[in-house]
Amino acid sequence: MQPQRLDTSSFANAEQYESWVSWYDGVFDINPAQPPEFGFRATIDVWSLGGCVLSRVFAPGVRVTRSKTLISRNPIDHWAVVIGRDTTTAISAGKNLFQAPPRTPFIVSLGNELASERDADLRLQLYLSRDTFSGIAPTLDASCGSIVNGAMGRLLADYMLLLERGVSEMSEEHLPRLGLAISAMVAACVAPTPDRMAEATEQIDLGRLERVRRGVRKHLRSHLLGPRLLCRYVGTSRSQLYRLLEPEGGVARYIRRQRLLAAYAMLADPAVDKLIAQIAEEFCFADSSGFSRAFRQEFGISPTDLRAVSRSGCRPLAKLNGPNDVRPATLSDLLRAA
Repeated sequence: MQPQRLDTSSFANAEQYESWVSWYDGVFDINPAQPPEFGFRATIDVWSLGGCVLSRVFAPGVRVTRSKTLISRNPIDHWAVVIGRDTTTAISAGKNLFQAPPRTPFIVSLGNELASERDADLRLQLYLSRDTFSGIAPTLDASCGSIVNGAMGRLLADYMLLLERGVSEMSEEHLPRLGLAISAMVAACVAPTPDRMAEATEQIDLGRLERVRRGVRKHLRSHLLGPRLLCRYVGTSRSQLYRLLEPEGGVARYIRRQRLLAAYAMLADPAVDKLIAQIAEEFCFADSSGFSRAFRQEFGISPTDLRAVSRSGCRPLAKLNGPNDVRPATLSDLLRAA
Protein backbone atom coordinates (compact mmCIF):
# COMPACT_ATOMS: atom_id res chain seq x y z
CA MET A 1 0.00 0.00 0.00
CA GLN A 2 1.76 3.12 -1.23
CA PRO A 3 1.26 6.50 0.46
CA GLN A 4 0.06 9.67 -1.13
CA ARG A 5 2.85 12.23 -0.96
CA LEU A 6 3.20 15.98 -1.02
CA ASP A 7 6.69 17.50 -1.23
CA THR A 8 6.72 21.29 -1.28
CA SER A 9 10.21 21.32 -2.79
CA SER A 10 8.50 20.73 -6.13
CA PHE A 11 7.14 24.28 -5.88
CA ALA A 12 8.98 27.58 -6.16
CA ASN A 13 10.18 28.90 -2.79
CA ALA A 14 7.53 31.62 -2.71
CA GLU A 15 4.76 29.04 -3.31
CA GLN A 16 5.86 26.32 -0.86
CA TYR A 17 4.05 27.61 2.21
CA GLU A 18 0.78 28.22 0.35
CA SER A 19 0.88 24.73 -1.15
CA TRP A 20 1.32 23.31 2.36
CA VAL A 21 -1.55 25.32 3.82
CA SER A 22 -3.86 24.43 0.93
CA TRP A 23 -3.29 20.73 1.56
CA TYR A 24 -4.82 21.07 5.05
CA ASP A 25 -7.89 22.61 3.42
CA GLY A 26 -9.30 24.44 6.42
CA VAL A 27 -8.75 21.70 9.00
CA PHE A 28 -6.08 23.81 10.73
CA ASP A 29 -4.70 27.32 10.70
CA ILE A 30 -0.93 27.04 10.24
CA ASN A 31 1.46 29.82 11.15
CA PRO A 32 5.18 29.28 10.41
CA ALA A 33 7.78 30.14 13.02
CA GLN A 34 9.88 31.87 10.34
CA PRO A 35 8.73 34.10 7.45
CA PRO A 36 7.87 31.73 4.57
CA GLU A 37 8.90 34.01 1.72
CA PHE A 38 12.24 32.24 1.28
CA GLY A 39 10.77 28.77 1.33
CA PHE A 40 8.90 26.22 3.43
CA ARG A 41 10.43 22.80 2.75
CA ALA A 42 8.05 20.15 4.02
CA THR A 43 6.90 16.64 3.12
CA ILE A 44 3.96 14.49 4.07
CA ASP A 45 3.23 10.83 3.34
CA VAL A 46 -0.34 9.72 4.01
CA TRP A 47 -1.90 6.26 4.16
CA SER A 48 -5.69 5.92 4.19
CA LEU A 49 -6.35 2.74 6.17
CA GLY A 50 -10.11 2.46 6.20
CA GLY A 51 -11.50 4.26 9.23
CA CYS A 52 -8.17 5.84 10.10
CA VAL A 53 -5.45 7.88 8.43
CA LEU A 54 -1.74 7.60 9.18
CA SER A 55 0.46 10.54 8.25
CA ARG A 56 4.21 11.05 8.45
CA VAL A 57 5.08 14.73 8.36
CA PHE A 58 8.29 16.67 8.28
CA ALA A 59 7.91 20.43 8.38
CA PRO A 60 9.64 23.54 9.74
CA GLY A 61 8.59 24.99 13.07
CA VAL A 62 4.91 25.95 13.14
CA ARG A 63 2.02 26.90 15.35
CA VAL A 64 -1.12 24.93 14.45
CA THR A 65 -4.59 25.87 15.71
CA ARG A 66 -8.10 24.56 15.34
CA SER A 67 -10.57 27.23 16.39
CA LYS A 68 -14.33 27.28 16.92
CA THR A 69 -14.64 28.92 13.51
CA LEU A 70 -12.75 26.09 11.79
CA ILE A 71 -14.74 23.47 13.70
CA SER A 72 -17.96 25.12 12.51
CA ARG A 73 -16.80 25.37 8.90
CA ASN A 74 -15.21 21.92 8.78
CA PRO A 75 -16.89 19.76 11.45
CA ILE A 76 -14.48 16.83 11.47
CA ASP A 77 -14.22 15.31 14.93
CA HIS A 78 -11.62 12.56 14.57
CA TRP A 79 -9.26 11.80 17.41
CA ALA A 80 -5.56 12.26 16.68
CA VAL A 81 -2.78 10.28 18.37
CA VAL A 82 0.49 12.11 17.74
CA ILE A 83 4.20 11.60 18.43
CA GLY A 84 7.13 13.87 17.58
CA ARG A 85 10.52 12.33 16.91
CA ASP A 86 12.99 14.86 18.31
CA THR A 87 11.28 17.94 19.75
CA THR A 88 8.86 18.78 22.53
CA THR A 89 5.39 19.95 21.50
CA ALA A 90 3.50 22.57 23.50
CA ILE A 91 -0.24 21.85 23.40
CA SER A 92 -3.34 23.71 24.47
CA ALA A 93 -6.44 21.52 24.33
CA GLY A 94 -9.45 23.12 25.95
CA LYS A 95 -8.40 23.92 29.52
CA ASN A 96 -5.41 21.58 29.38
CA LEU A 97 -1.94 23.01 28.80
CA PHE A 98 0.90 20.51 28.59
CA GLN A 99 4.23 19.64 27.00
CA ALA A 100 4.64 16.38 25.07
CA PRO A 101 8.28 15.22 25.06
CA PRO A 102 9.76 13.51 21.99
CA ARG A 103 8.40 10.00 21.28
CA THR A 104 5.64 10.48 23.85
CA PRO A 105 2.14 10.11 22.38
CA PHE A 106 -0.54 12.67 23.07
CA ILE A 107 -4.22 12.57 22.19
CA VAL A 108 -6.46 15.39 20.97
CA SER A 109 -9.84 15.62 19.30
CA LEU A 110 -10.45 17.65 16.14
CA GLY A 111 -13.92 18.30 17.51
CA ASN A 112 -12.44 20.54 20.23
CA GLU A 113 -10.42 23.73 20.13
CA LEU A 114 -6.71 23.10 20.23
CA ALA A 115 -3.35 24.66 19.50
CA SER A 116 0.12 23.18 19.25
CA GLU A 117 3.53 24.70 18.74
CA ARG A 118 6.79 22.94 17.88
CA ASP A 119 10.14 23.34 16.20
CA ALA A 120 11.10 21.58 12.96
CA ASP A 121 10.54 17.86 13.42
CA LEU A 122 9.27 14.62 11.96
CA ARG A 123 5.91 13.55 13.37
CA LEU A 124 3.53 10.62 13.13
CA GLN A 125 -0.19 11.30 13.37
CA LEU A 126 -2.85 8.63 13.58
CA TYR A 127 -6.34 10.04 12.92
CA LEU A 128 -9.15 7.79 14.19
CA SER A 129 -12.69 8.11 12.86
CA ARG A 130 -15.42 8.21 15.50
CA ASP A 131 -17.64 5.95 13.41
CA THR A 132 -15.00 3.23 13.04
CA PHE A 133 -13.59 3.50 16.58
CA SER A 134 -16.87 4.08 18.41
CA GLY A 135 -16.18 1.04 20.59
CA ILE A 136 -13.35 2.86 22.37
CA ALA A 137 -14.91 6.35 22.21
CA PRO A 138 -15.32 6.77 26.00
CA THR A 139 -11.68 5.80 26.54
CA LEU A 140 -10.38 8.23 23.91
CA ASP A 141 -12.67 11.07 25.00
CA ALA A 142 -11.50 10.68 28.60
CA SER A 143 -7.88 10.84 27.43
CA CYS A 144 -8.20 13.84 25.10
CA GLY A 145 -5.87 16.71 25.92
CA SER A 146 -3.28 14.52 27.64
CA ILE A 147 -0.12 12.54 27.02
CA VAL A 148 0.25 8.77 27.38
CA ASN A 149 3.06 8.40 29.91
CA GLY A 150 5.26 5.59 31.13
CA ALA A 151 5.70 2.09 29.76
CA MET A 152 2.33 2.07 27.98
CA GLY A 153 3.15 5.35 26.26
CA ARG A 154 6.44 3.88 25.04
CA LEU A 155 4.60 0.80 23.78
CA LEU A 156 2.10 2.95 21.89
CA ALA A 157 4.88 5.05 20.34
CA ASP A 158 6.76 1.91 19.30
CA TYR A 159 3.58 0.49 17.81
CA MET A 160 3.00 3.64 15.73
CA LEU A 161 6.60 3.51 14.47
CA LEU A 162 6.17 -0.16 13.62
CA LEU A 163 2.91 0.59 11.81
CA GLU A 164 4.63 3.32 9.79
CA ARG A 165 7.39 0.95 8.70
CA GLY A 166 5.07 -1.94 7.85
CA VAL A 167 2.07 -0.27 6.26
CA SER A 168 3.62 -0.08 2.79
CA GLU A 169 3.77 -3.90 2.72
CA MET A 170 0.06 -4.25 3.49
CA SER A 171 -2.79 -4.67 1.01
CA GLU A 172 -6.44 -3.63 1.04
CA GLU A 173 -7.48 -7.02 2.42
CA HIS A 174 -5.52 -6.33 5.62
CA LEU A 175 -7.48 -3.17 6.47
CA PRO A 176 -10.42 -4.66 8.47
CA ARG A 177 -8.08 -6.65 10.70
CA LEU A 178 -5.70 -3.69 10.98
CA GLY A 179 -8.49 -1.47 12.30
CA LEU A 180 -9.29 -4.01 15.03
CA ALA A 181 -5.61 -4.28 15.95
CA ILE A 182 -5.19 -0.49 16.18
CA SER A 183 -8.33 -0.18 18.30
CA ALA A 184 -7.18 -2.89 20.72
CA MET A 185 -3.67 -1.47 21.02
CA VAL A 186 -4.72 2.15 21.55
CA ALA A 187 -7.30 1.20 24.18
CA ALA A 188 -4.86 -1.09 26.02
CA CYS A 189 -2.18 1.60 26.17
CA VAL A 190 -4.41 4.57 26.97
CA ALA A 191 -6.52 2.87 29.66
CA PRO A 192 -5.08 -0.58 30.42
CA THR A 193 -7.35 -3.16 32.01
CA PRO A 194 -6.79 -6.95 32.22
CA ASP A 195 -9.36 -7.58 29.45
CA ARG A 196 -7.89 -4.94 27.16
CA MET A 197 -4.36 -6.13 27.80
CA ALA A 198 -5.39 -9.68 26.91
CA GLU A 199 -7.13 -8.49 23.74
CA ALA A 200 -4.07 -6.50 22.66
CA THR A 201 -1.43 -9.10 23.61
CA GLU A 202 -0.26 -9.57 20.02
CA GLN A 203 0.04 -5.84 19.42
CA ILE A 204 1.81 -5.26 22.74
CA ASP A 205 4.30 -7.99 21.85
CA LEU A 206 4.96 -6.24 18.53
CA GLY A 207 5.70 -3.04 20.42
CA ARG A 208 8.05 -4.83 22.81
CA LEU A 209 9.75 -6.59 19.91
CA GLU A 210 10.36 -3.25 18.25
CA ARG A 211 12.07 -2.01 21.41
CA VAL A 212 14.20 -5.17 21.42
CA ARG A 213 15.22 -4.50 17.82
CA ARG A 214 16.07 -0.91 18.63
CA GLY A 215 18.12 -1.98 21.64
CA VAL A 216 20.05 -4.52 19.60
CA ARG A 217 20.81 -1.95 16.89
CA LYS A 218 21.92 0.57 19.47
CA HIS A 219 24.31 -1.83 21.25
CA LEU A 220 25.32 -3.99 18.28
CA ARG A 221 29.03 -3.30 18.80
CA SER A 222 28.99 -3.74 22.56
CA HIS A 223 30.26 -6.91 24.26
CA LEU A 224 27.65 -6.22 26.95
CA LEU A 225 24.78 -6.87 24.54
CA GLY A 226 22.82 -9.82 25.87
CA PRO A 227 19.63 -10.78 27.75
CA ARG A 228 20.42 -8.67 30.86
CA LEU A 229 21.01 -5.47 28.87
CA LEU A 230 17.97 -6.04 26.63
CA CYS A 231 15.66 -6.75 29.58
CA ARG A 232 16.73 -3.48 31.16
CA TYR A 233 16.39 -1.55 27.88
CA VAL A 234 12.95 -2.94 27.00
CA GLY A 235 11.61 -3.05 30.55
CA THR A 236 10.64 -6.70 30.40
CA SER A 237 11.48 -9.96 32.14
CA ARG A 238 13.97 -12.53 30.90
CA SER A 239 11.19 -15.07 30.29
CA GLN A 240 9.23 -12.54 28.21
CA LEU A 241 12.35 -11.69 26.23
CA TYR A 242 12.99 -15.36 25.45
CA ARG A 243 9.35 -15.79 24.42
CA LEU A 244 9.49 -12.77 22.11
CA LEU A 245 12.63 -13.99 20.34
CA GLU A 246 11.79 -17.69 20.26
CA PRO A 247 10.54 -17.41 16.62
CA GLU A 248 13.92 -15.84 15.74
CA GLY A 249 15.82 -18.82 17.14
CA GLY A 250 16.46 -17.31 20.57
CA VAL A 251 18.21 -14.26 21.95
CA ALA A 252 21.80 -15.23 21.08
CA ARG A 253 20.81 -16.34 17.58
CA TYR A 254 18.97 -13.08 16.92
CA ILE A 255 21.88 -10.92 18.13
CA ARG A 256 24.39 -12.88 16.07
CA ARG A 257 22.26 -12.58 12.94
CA GLN A 258 21.91 -8.81 13.34
CA ARG A 259 25.68 -8.50 13.74
CA LEU A 260 26.24 -10.62 10.64
CA LEU A 261 23.76 -8.52 8.66
CA ALA A 262 25.58 -5.35 9.68
CA ALA A 263 28.91 -6.94 8.72
CA TYR A 264 27.41 -8.01 5.37
CA ALA A 265 26.43 -4.40 4.63
CA MET A 266 29.98 -3.23 5.33
CA LEU A 267 31.61 -5.95 3.22
CA ALA A 268 29.21 -5.30 0.33
CA ASP A 269 30.13 -1.61 0.31
CA PRO A 270 33.20 -1.03 -1.92
CA ALA A 271 33.92 2.21 -0.05
CA VAL A 272 34.61 0.34 3.21
CA ASP A 273 38.28 -0.65 3.36
CA LYS A 274 38.47 -2.16 6.85
CA LEU A 275 40.17 -5.53 7.16
CA ILE A 276 37.83 -8.49 7.62
CA ALA A 277 39.48 -9.15 10.99
CA GLN A 278 38.68 -5.56 12.03
CA ILE A 279 35.04 -5.98 11.03
CA ALA A 280 34.86 -9.25 12.95
CA GLU A 281 36.27 -7.56 16.05
CA GLU A 282 33.95 -4.57 15.66
CA PHE A 283 30.94 -6.87 15.83
CA CYS A 284 32.23 -8.80 18.83
CA PHE A 285 33.35 -12.05 17.20
CA ALA A 286 36.20 -13.73 19.06
CA ASP A 287 38.34 -14.23 15.94
CA SER A 288 38.15 -13.86 12.17
CA SER A 289 37.96 -17.61 11.50
CA GLY A 290 34.89 -17.98 13.71
CA PHE A 291 33.37 -14.92 12.05
CA SER A 292 34.01 -16.39 8.57
CA ARG A 293 32.39 -19.72 9.51
CA ALA A 294 29.31 -18.00 10.93
CA PHE A 295 29.13 -15.66 7.91
CA ARG A 296 29.27 -18.50 5.37
CA GLN A 297 26.71 -20.48 7.35
CA GLU A 298 24.33 -17.50 7.36
CA PHE A 299 24.74 -16.25 3.79
CA GLY A 300 26.30 -19.11 1.81
CA ILE A 301 29.32 -17.02 0.83
CA SER A 302 32.54 -16.19 2.62
CA PRO A 303 33.37 -12.61 3.69
CA THR A 304 36.36 -12.64 1.31
CA ASP A 305 34.24 -13.70 -1.68
CA LEU A 306 31.50 -11.17 -0.91
CA ARG A 307 34.06 -8.36 -0.77
CA ALA A 308 35.58 -9.50 -4.06
CA VAL A 309 32.16 -9.58 -5.75
CA SER A 310 31.23 -6.12 -4.44
CA ARG A 311 34.51 -4.62 -5.65
CA SER A 312 34.11 -6.19 -9.09
CA GLY A 313 31.02 -4.06 -9.67
CA CYS A 314 28.57 -6.98 -9.56
CA ARG A 315 26.89 -5.98 -6.33
CA PRO A 316 23.08 -5.93 -6.80
CA LEU A 317 21.45 -2.55 -6.34
CA ALA A 318 18.47 -2.00 -4.07
CA LYS A 319 15.25 -1.20 -5.89
CA LEU A 320 14.00 2.25 -5.00
CA ASN A 321 10.53 3.66 -5.57
CA GLY A 322 10.48 6.55 -7.97
CA PRO A 323 8.95 9.93 -7.07
CA ASN A 324 5.19 10.08 -6.91
CA ASP A 325 4.03 12.93 -9.09
CA VAL A 326 0.35 12.58 -8.23
CA ARG A 327 -0.91 15.42 -6.06
CA PRO A 328 -2.61 13.91 -2.99
CA ALA A 329 -6.08 14.68 -1.84
CA THR A 330 -6.35 17.19 0.99
CA LEU A 331 -6.32 16.20 4.64
CA SER A 332 -9.98 17.17 4.84
CA ASP A 333 -10.83 14.80 1.97
CA LEU A 334 -8.95 11.91 3.55
CA LEU A 335 -10.48 12.36 6.99
CA ARG A 336 -14.00 12.58 5.57
CA ALA A 337 -13.42 9.38 3.63
CA ALA A 338 -12.01 7.53 6.67
